[in-house]
Amino acid sequence: MNMTVSLRTPGALLHHGEAAALSARAEYGAFGMLPNHADVAIALAPSVLSLREADGSERVFGIDEGLLVKRGDQVSIAVRRAVEGPDLHDLQAIVRARFIEVDEHERTARAALSRLEADMVRGFGKLKETR
Repeated sequence: MNMTVSLRTPGALLHHGEAAALSARAEYGAFGMLPNHADVAIALAPSVLSLREADGSERVFGIDEGLLVKRGDQVSIAVRRAVEGPDLHDLQAIVRARFIEVDEHERTARAALSRLEADMVRGFGKLKETR
């Protein structure tokens, strides 16, 4: 008996397939899940999500915060961002590189938004002065 696991980010479906077990970290600590686990919703903390597939192979993902919902044999996982690595050792370097790159893009976008907001406030001030 297996469970069907879907791992999604806002922009992509990273994994959809059968798993015999999974483990991750919640806000309260690490946990494991088997197919017969009770239905549950769990807030996930940034951590490693490990999936043991039916053939015994393991897939590892570095995940950011998110939500896991298990209902029957379906497990849906939605996270802010995630990357898959070939193993735990390489996953650490991949997570660092990808998440830092995203953080840089977010900082740039926030700075541009701040400039836009400041320009709008100045524009409204000028409109008020001309009245």
